[in-house]
Amino acid sequence: MPEFISQTLNGLSLAGIMFLVSSGFTLVFGVMRVTNLSHGAVYLLGGYVAYSVIAYKGNFFYGLLAGTVAMAAFGLLLEGTLIRRMRGRPMAELLATLGLVYIIDDACLVLWGGNPLSLRLPGALEGSSNIPVGQITYPNGRLFILGVAVVVGIALFFLLRRTRVGAVVRAGVDDRNMVSALGINVRRVFTAVFVLGAALAGLGGVLGGTIFSLYPGGDSDILTYALVVVVVGGLGSYEGAILGSLIVGLIDNYGQAYFPSLAYFALFAPLVAILLVRPQGLLGRAAT
Repeated sequence: MPEFISQTLNGLSLAGIMFLVSSGFTLVFGVMRVTNLSHGAVYLLGGYVAYSVIAYKGNFFYGLLAGTVAMAAFGLLLEGTLIRRMRGRPMAELLATLGLVYIIDDACLVLWGGNPLSLRLPGALEGSSNIPVGQITYPNGRLFILGVAVVVGIALFFLLRRTRVGAVVRAGVDDRNMVSALGINVRRVFTAVFVLGAALAGLGGVLGGTIFSLYPGGDSDILTYALVVVVVGGLGSYEGAILGSLIVGLIDNYGQAYFPSLAYFALFAPLVAILLVRPQGLLGRAAT
């Protein structure tokens, strides 16, 4: 039982990072209908920016803020140039963002090298705490990541469900033409969603760097998980991003811990079964 509880917490912390990345991705995918393949590269770049700031300032939270804000600014630049010019041309968007992945990867390789880099949490967050349930000792850092994911999830819930901005975003998922006909500046909505998605990816990159390290190719790994989460949870569904992250995070961690030789089978076989029953995803809506 203690081992199972520990692996469950590992899965939940992994799900927290996946949620940070996939929530922004599903909003961009759902609202803008842009398959932004550079989303994983933004995750990696945010982690590297944080690494440099932490090395210079000696403060993890400066790095956390820098990685998030820098990727938000990068998202603003990317949406205003490349994405906007490619609007309405899916293949061009796909190839352009794929090309951007290679540019960012090579730039990271030149600036930070090819060796894995890790981010260290400060003070007590680097230690461990005793958890009464199961009498286990668990790293504070993973609990911190899980807590950040919960706080961000609650904030996004209120933004999307309790504000006018959220209503516009949800309406944009359902019917972009209707939103535009109501006189709402759809371009600004697209820009805000894209910037928010990039900021969440940067935040995920900083926190993910404390667990997975930062290394060339890490963007492809996280993007694969984000795509699975989006497809399983449902296109454009915020609640689907939460549910998909929990399912993928827990199944992947249980598979790695208990069936290492069948880890990918343990992850993808249940997901294939889900999609056979619900092709639109668990909380997605069928196309009409």
